[in-house]
Amino acid sequence: MPLPRTGPVRSEAARAAILAATAELFAERGYEHLTIEGVAQRAGVGKQTIYRWWRSKGPLVAECLMEGRLFGDRLAVPDTGDVRADLEAWLRTVLAVVDAERGLVLSLVAAAAEHGEVAERLDASLTFSASIADRLEAGTGTTANLRPGIAPRLADALLGAVVLRALSRQPSGADDAAALLDALLGPAAG
Repeated sequence: MPLPRTGPVRSEAARAAILAATAELFAERGYEHLTIEGVAQRAGVGKQTIYRWWRSKGPLVAECLMEGRLFGDRLAVPDTGDVRADLEAWLRTVLAVVDAERGLVLSLVAAAAEHGEVAERLDASLTFSASIADRLEAGTGTTANLRPGIAPRLADALLGAVVLRALSRQPSGADDAAALLDALLGPAAG
């Protein structure tokens, strides 16, 4: 017989309202100006309800991100048939998001480092690595560096570069996406 649940019971309606309010406020104000007080007011719940389920705004925003509430398809890897152009367009978008929402990225890294469950859920829900690997796999043989079986490692290297960019707090330059792809894939043909 299962043990009875201890601790607060989550109201799905309150959870949905909190996540919706968080996503709305994130879109309106960005991560840095999003507050638990503002989320509570918008969701029509008390701050204590939010803090009972999320220790800070980082894990709360991470859950919104994991549920696809923050960026929609904006961060999806395009598929035009040109692997390098697709990855460069994706990388430019991601670097722009990192520049605009550096606090979000740093918070996600901290939350994942602190909580193994957050790291596992982020890895499972953010399909960037798999999408990037799929796009790279499609380009196998188009450059010397795109050998069979290397795509997952190159995808990890791209994501690692994005995280390091966020941690360094340096803004992205106009040519950073192309330079990173040149370093990983080899120079562009032409």
